[in-house]
Amino acid sequence: MIGDGLSHVSYGALCIAFALGYSPFYLSIPVVIVAAILLLNLTEKGKLKSDAAIAIFSASSLAIGVIVTSLSSGMNTEVESYMFGSILAMDGSDVILSVILCSVVMIVFILCYHAIFTITFDEDFARSSGLPVRFYNRLLSILIAITIVLGMRMMGAMLISSLIIFPAVTAMQLFRTYQKVILSAIITSSICFVIGLILSYEKSIPAGASIVVTNLVTFLLFLIVSKLKWRVHV
Repeated sequence: MIGDGLSHVSYGALCIAFALGYSPFYLSIPVVIVAAILLLNLTEKGKLKSDAAIAIFSASSLAIGVIVTSLSSGMNTEVESYMFGSILAMDGSDVILSVILCSVVMIVFILCYHAIFTITFDEDFARSSGLPVRFYNRLLSILIAITIVLGMRMMGAMLISSLIIFPAVTAMQLFRTYQKVILSAIITSSICFVIGLILSYEKSIPAGASIVVTNLVTFLLFLIVSKLKWRVHV
């Protein structure tokens, strides 16, 4: 859910960026990071349930984006490329920034892998072990926020959350250990991404939608295999 909510926050931020004449990346990244931390603070303090907080941020940001777009002239084409994704709309600076930030996200995740693993499974145990749980929760939220903004140019704000949901859910159909799920999610998402891009090019369809449908088909295949595997064991 947080991925879906932050993607809408990112959409609202990029609409404001276009209206003000700023680069969407440079405004969206800090705005989405702040939104992710605010969501975490609200849920941790018990002021709002996580689903309610995400829904409020999501609906409000989407509404702000729609209003800004309707009040500004000549923005529809540019905003649409971010809303539904277009790899052809990416320029050299977008690619360079994406590669740099993607590398940073991967390095941070690898360095903090064991801490994130522990906190994901049992926060109480992590606290008793001396891990700074609040710090790592915020770090994970920041990584998710950056990932969403980076993928939004290609996948679109409406579809980017699928890249967070599908790989993990697909991998969990066949694997149960954390390490195997992570590895399988990386492999399947990479393969689906490439296949989706190829189909997009061959059939002249939006890249984001093509990648999502490829992920959906892969999930269904994994689900069928898991059912067959369970029947064989039974």
